Amino acid sequence: MTTATTSAAWCDANQAYLVAEFSRLKLRLGAEHDERLVAARVEAAHAALPAPAAIDTLTELFGLSAFERDLLLMVAGVEMDAELGRVCAAALGQSQAPRPQATFGLALAALDHSHWSALAAMGPLRRWRLLEVDDSAGLVNGRLRIDERVLHYLAGVNYLDPRLHPLLSPLPAPEIMAEKHRHVCRSVLERLRERASSYPVVLLSGDDVDGQADVAAAVAAHLHVQLYCVQADDLPGHSTEADAFAILWQREAALLGAVLLIHCHDGASSKAVVHLAERGSSPLFIAGRDVPSYKRATIRYAVNKPDGAEQRQLWEQVLGPATMRMSGTVDGVASQFSLSAKAIMTAGAGLRDVAESGSEADSALWNACRSVSRSRLEDLAQRLDPVSGWNDLVLPEAQQRTLRQIAAHAKHRLMVYQQWGFAGKGMRGLGISALFAGESGTGKTMAAEVLANELHLDLYRIDLSGVVSKYIGETERNLRRVFDAAETSGAMLLFDEADALFGKRSEVRDSHDRYANIEVSYLLQRMEAYRGLAILTTNMKAALDVAFSRRLSFVVQFPFPDQQQRESIWRRIFPAAAPVEQLDYAKLARLSMSGGNIRSIALNAAFLAADEGAAVGMKHLLQAAHTEAAKRERPLSDAETRGWV
Repeated sequence: MTTATTSAAWCDANQAYLVAEFSRLKLRLGAEHDERLVAARVEAAHAALPAPAAIDTLTELFGLSAFERDLLLMVAGVEMDAELGRVCAAALGQSQAPRPQATFGLALAALDHSHWSALAAMGPLRRWRLLEVDDSAGLVNGRLRIDERVLHYLAGVNYLDPRLHPLLSPLPAPEIMAEKHRHVCRSVLERLRERASSYPVVLLSGDDVDGQADVAAAVAAHLHVQLYCVQADDLPGHSTEADAFAILWQREAALLGAVLLIHCHDGASSKAVVHLAERGSSPLFIAGRDVPSYKRATIRYAVNKPDGAEQRQLWEQVLGPATMRMSGTVDGVASQFSLSAKAIMTAGAGLRDVAESGSEADSALWNACRSVSRSRLEDLAQRLDPVSGWNDLVLPEAQQRTLRQIAAHAKHRLMVYQQWGFAGKGMRGLGISALFAGESGTGKTMAAEVLANELHLDLYRIDLSGVVSKYIGETERNLRRVFDAAETSGAMLLFDEADALFGKRSEVRDSHDRYANIEVSYLLQRMEAYRGLAILTTNMKAALDVAFSRRLSFVVQFPFPDQQQRESIWRRIFPAAAPVEQLDYAKLARLSMSGGNIRSIALNAAFLAADEGAAVGMKHLLQAAHTEAAKRERPLSDAETRGWV
């Protein structure tokens, strides 16, 4: 796993050594040189090397014999030394050929310690693609070509093979790590050193993709090698291409001093992954949520997201002394978000100066955490911009108290579960789940917005009617994608139309019934384990299974507003900038409409008034109310609108 030193002094000495070696080969091929002088130059050039020459390193890495070494040098020399090319052409009787060449037959006749197996298909020269043979003229007389990557390596230029560039990404050693991940690093290093003669495959499973990469990169740094990462989906699927990739990578691992991390997204292994895992000999990391085992010896470690206490420690490393001035906020983000060390480092970039200045540091920290954790959910759910506050919410006192309890659970989860030890009493049920039940327009979505604003969280709406699939198992996969993406963000999840999945669970009569019950159980399980707040909404609470309701942390019934509550809603519905004229809120409250309908009426009335160039008045509201009633197919009674105009 060593690689040639690339200092300027070494490069010059390596070049001089190649020139001397080419002179030795010319002598073997019949050129007129002083043998003792050539040998002395070779010896002097070798002695001047501050580190082994590239050809000697390559010979050791791939186990070349003395003849294979000289054969590789001869083919390289034809490309690098014009005189050696002319000598080869003359020896082959091809002095007039436009391009000189080297052949295996020439090497067998001229070089010492020759052996036929040097160009065997499984010999190191051809197995590792160091040399290629144009066999149109036969193995003995065909032109030999050196791989360009190998030619540059011999000249002292070491770089990743361009054929692998599109697939591989270098990963630097992490700046910060969770302590439990450092422990994994130490354990991996011990196991690798114990079995250095035959490295096992290191399997890293769990939910922390960034943490798995950090572990692999930290191990590579301790081994003084470079880590490269490739996505399993990007590896070639055809057997021939998979074999070619495996050969190229193992050659690069030797030439560069590098190790590979393969990230598997869905736990499935392609042919290329299996090939690398079971036939390779260099260190290899395979990471993913659920990583399968392989025939080759493996060691497995779980690498999951840091818990709340560990995240706080990481924030202290990133923010430094400024952590003390925003301790409450740091506790909040550590409790609410499930961030990797890398995500914390990214979110914390630039925050230390803000925190030390004290200017809006708390909100900047929350916004930074929300920003780094959003991307995976954007394609799976609709992000809502929460604009409502507690003053906008018109509900009975009991419901208001329950909503504030939900907020308290979310705010103080780290203290209660970690510092007070409740997490040690069992992990089941530590998630916060709630059911909001009530007719359409009674404030369920607004209440979710209020909680999101209070907790400084993103709010995502998932329409369960769109998640549920008629295909067996597909609903569960859709739910898994949503929860897996949401785990990092700590976002509030608002599942609309819960009735689509959570009706009275049927007795099992066929496979579809059985899988429907499995899907319900799966969602309940994920809600209980989810670090954030998951809310379900339904218009028909009576249709829900009692067993399901028992597994929820909170159930909030949103009643249809009475006349007093409707008047309160009317008084709050118009923004301060909206011009209104002689509105009779007591009369408006006689209109039997939910809060959602009242908002629609107020908005439509505002457009009618704007079109007239007037302030919003009772006549505009009357017209808008009739439009809303027609939409609901429920005409307004005279009692509801008497005296409006």
